Parts: sequence; structure tokens; C-alpha cells
Amino acid sequence: MFILHIDSGREMRGGQWQAWYLLRGLAQAGHRVRLLAPRNSPLYKAALELQIDVRPLGLGALISACEGVQLIHAHDARAHTLAILTSKPVIVSRRVAFPVGRGFASRWKYRRARHFIAVSKHVAEGLVEAGVDRERITVVYDGVPVGATPDFGTRKGLVTLDSDDPGKGKKVVIDAAALAGIPVHFTRNPVSDLADAGVFVYITELEGLGSAALLAMAAGTPVVASRVGGLPEIVKDGVTGLLTSNDPHDVADAMRRVLGDPELARRLASQARAMVEREFSVDQMVEQTLRVYERVLT
Repeated sequence: MFILHIDSGREMRGGQWQAWYLLRGLAQAGHRVRLLAPRNSPLYKAALELQIDVRPLGLGALISACEGVQLIHAHDARAHTLAILTSKPVIVSRRVAFPVGRGFASRWKYRRARHFIAVSKHVAEGLVEAGVDRERITVVYDGVPVGATPDFGTRKGLVTLDSDDPGKGKKVVIDAAALAGIPVHFTRNPVSDLADAGVFVYITELEGLGSAALLAMAAGTPVVASRVGGLPEIVKDGVTGLLTSNDPHDVADAMRRVLGDPELARRLASQARAMVEREFSVDQMVEQTLRVYERVLT
């Protein structure tokens, strides 16, 4: 199978990490992959290091990049727009929870894609509400690396994402931590900072799924997350984490519960890690995406 992937992101966020895991997994399985991405973006550089066929993103490059490929996988909105300008079958990853546009251009764009990969059931329902037939949608959850079994023992501290996105609830976390009397560590490198964290707090107004929460679960870190979007599909309240409203007082209560009850923290972390191993590994994400490709091509 020969797939062209297109991603327009200039930073290495959740969507780019998923594209990277997928590219690497497909290449390791013996499939041909080609990538169009902004020159010198983190994803572009990572593909170069792996000796993947990667080319600078642009309309001119799109024409030559299509030569020989069987289908195109667009990983974001701009990639979706570029992909449908070609004659190849197009699969679009939909990772965001905000509503699909209702204008003529948006409706045309969404009709042109052959199939959609939704990152959660919540995102899939948003596509259905926008007029996309259910038969053209498959839910494929994010996959995260699952390393050695983490230490569920003594952990301390509160970690949250250091995001510039105003919808990611940074102020809510600051206010909640002040109410709880707990210091906060804001991170842009969750993979390393979650290794011995006592709790990971993920507060957001909208969320397609929450791959950062999955990373925390894989690392053995208990999760407190907003009850919004696709997050309840992975954070089962009281089982694999705690769900909360975005009110600072409620968030503060959840922080105190986890950090003040080592047995609860250990139980949540252990059950969450087991769930990730069963359902959210990178291998599973790659395999399920391949099934979508096969279905579209046949």
C-alpha cells in the first residue's frame, strides 16, 4: 500500500504525534509512505531522520507527490482542503470538537472526502450532525507508547500542560491550585515530566479526545480532567481518573482527593494504565487505521 500523508502543523502537538506514530508504524509494517509537511517543522524533521519520503508542503509539491500513491490521508483542516483538489481518494482525520462549518464551501469540502477517521465517538457525532453519513465515519482512538510498567508508588506534585491556547483552562488550573494550596508545574514536555507526577490535571473547554491524558495514564499518573468532549470516553470517573466541571472549586476538590488519598491515586493509575495497554496502544491505532485504508481501497 502506498499512502500520501499531509499535515500542515508547524508545531509538534497531539495531531502531529499521532501522524508520526502512524507513519512510523506503516513504514515498519512494509507499506510505502510519503509525507507533505511544512519545511523544517518538527514532523518534517522527524520524517527525514527516519528516511521517510518527505517533501515541503505546497500546492506545487502536491501534484508530484500524488504520483503512484493509492490514497491520501489528510491530518488537519488545511491538509483536507489541499487533498480534495486531487483526483485521489481522500481520508480525513477529524481530531477537534468544535462544530463543522455550515457554509457552502465547507459542505462541498466535507462531501469530497471519501472517509473520515474520528478520534472519538464525540467527534463522530459532530460529523453526523454536520451531515456526514455514518457509513463514511470510523472511530479510531489515539495510540500512545506503552513502555515498561510504571511505578505506582510514591509520587508527588501536580503537572498540567503549559499551553498558549486560551481554551485549555490554564487560568482555571492556577485558580484551583491556589484554592487547594498546591504548587503547579506547567510542562511542554509531558513525556518526561509525568514519570513521577502525583496527578495530571487536564482542564479544557473543548476536546476531541485528549491524547495528553492517555500519555499520563501510560506513565502511571492519575488524571483529573474536564467532563467535556471525548474526555469521558477515556477518563471513566472514579475508575480511570476523576472528571470535574471547569469550576475552580470543583477542580481544587478533585486535586485534593487524588493527592490526599494514595490508595485512590494508585487504583486510578493502575486501572488507567491497564486500559491503555488494552485499547490505546500505537500498534492498535496503526492496525485500525490500516483497516480503514483497506475498506476505502476495496
